[in-house]
Amino acid sequence: MWYETSVGKSSEVDAWFRALEHPLKTEMERVREIVLRTDDRLAEAIKWKTPTFMYEGNIASFNPRAKAHVSLLFHAGASIPGDHAILEGGGETARYARFEDLDDVEAKGEQLEAVVKAWCAMKDGA
Repeated sequence: MWYETSVGKSSEVDAWFRALEHPLKTEMERVREIVLRTDDRLAEAIKWKTPTFMYEGNIASFNPRAKAHVSLLFHAGASIPGDHAILEGGGETARYARFEDLDDVEAKGEQLEAVVKAWCAMKDGA
């Protein structure tokens, strides 16, 4: 496979996942791995009672209330440069990425990485 497993996980988020009862827990954990291994400057913490990924601000948070798919909210997704087909929504600020199952997570993994890289580049002024 094209990916490696992330090593920069937080114990706080590890504990959240251990306690999580969700039909798509495995898929959520895989999304987490993809996001974290994209850039070693990324951090994660529990904010708003859910895992949130950060670099120079909040990038994205899971919506664990969604049960039919994994929902990852990009807080300022509308401002992320580039054309990212993985991002849905038309509001002025937020965008969502949805993953139906593990195959869908794997199929969209490179797109997810591209969004996170675009965020980091934007924050770095590139």
